Amino acid sequence: MDFFKLKEHNTDVKTEVTAGMTTFMAMLYIVPVNASILSVAGMPYDALITATIVMTIFASILNGLWSNTPVAMSVGMGLNAYFSFGLVKGMGMSWQSALGVVFLSGILYILISMTPLRRWLLETIPIDIKRAVSAGIGAFIAFIGLQQSKIIVDSQATLVTMGDFKDPHVLLALVGLALAIFFTLKRYRSALMLSILLTTLLAWVTGIEELPQSFISMPASMAPIAFELDIGSVLTLSMLPVILIFLITDMFDTLGTLTGVGMRANLFKGKKSLPLQKTIEADAFATMVSGLAGVTSTTSFIESAAGVEEGGRTGLSAIVTGLLFVLPLFLLPFFASIPSNAIYPILVVIGVMMFSELRHIDYEDDAIKYSTFFILFGMPLTYSITNGLLLGSIVYAFVHVVKGDYKQIDIAMGVLAVVALLVFFVL
Repeated sequence: MDFFKLKEHNTDVKTEVTAGMTTFMAMLYIVPVNASILSVAGMPYDALITATIVMTIFASILNGLWSNTPVAMSVGMGLNAYFSFGLVKGMGMSWQSALGVVFLSGILYILISMTPLRRWLLETIPIDIKRAVSAGIGAFIAFIGLQQSKIIVDSQATLVTMGDFKDPHVLLALVGLALAIFFTLKRYRSALMLSILLTTLLAWVTGIEELPQSFISMPASMAPIAFELDIGSVLTLSMLPVILIFLITDMFDTLGTLTGVGMRANLFKGKKSLPLQKTIEADAFATMVSGLAGVTSTTSFIESAAGVEEGGRTGLSAIVTGLLFVLPLFLLPFFASIPSNAIYPILVVIGVMMFSELRHIDYEDDAIKYSTFFILFGMPLTYSITNGLLLGSIVYAFVHVVKGDYKQIDIAMGVLAVVALLVFFVL
């Protein structure tokens, strides 16, 4: 085990295995949740279950071996919702073309992660804009969760209104939401998966959903979605903003997660930390592969913090997490029997977690204040992460120009503002 330098990191095999098991339990929810979200785009659910698990195994083990950090990876929340509800449902793209966007963003991510451009891009976009983007994505996926569970429904008079709380399916979603909040507040390590399990059990007991005939089967084939991406259809100027949004959002998500986990475990020291650099490289490569496998961008999972709390300090714990994800491959009938209204409340809770980034934003800065508003509301109201960020970029630049301090416009934000003007008024 000298490969993982356990003694140097003041840990041992038992501790790392325990940490890996803890992270596995904390992030198991991603399997049914991701498959449920992406299936809305018309992709086969069974294949998505397998692809999600395979990418989790691949990305987590890759990172453990490459960076030797206790960071597990899987298909990220936020972009998967944008994939189905923004690109496919909203823009009318085929899921094959949307996978092409994921693949190209992964290629760019790899190129950027190996050059000084990565550091420049991350440092020239204001930290408060990054926080606003995180909060906006949180609002976006929470809105999707409320809408898909029928807690909020459309209205001819007011666009949206409250759903029918007498509907058993809506009541099931409300129970699921209450359980998810309760277990999260109680800091249960498997809070989200536990709420899914109990809500599903309630659905079976009450007859809202049928109990499956079996819980175990051989893994479904990935063939219907693997290597089905359509790259040629997205090699257009009009698709550049969408590709960039996937790239930037994935980078923000990864950096934010690594900052939180790294600080707790004292993993990354300095901006030129080699473990940090290697973890970002592993994430970038896995994102490219995810487009080939038929799922959206992978990212570092904040649930890795649960393993860190158990003492995980090396890549061995990430590898243990990845290996444990082999088990769910044989539970397809169980995952297929989980009702959607046990899944969508999870989006609301995750959205709230992301939304809490707003508390760190400096509202004394007028450019930040106004751009945050348009980013935050632009994403859910236009059903697009791209539109929200581009709207915020225009407002950010406009406020600085009006105040006469246009020289204070960060280069990256200025570029985004120009791209936004082209997208909204030219393309």
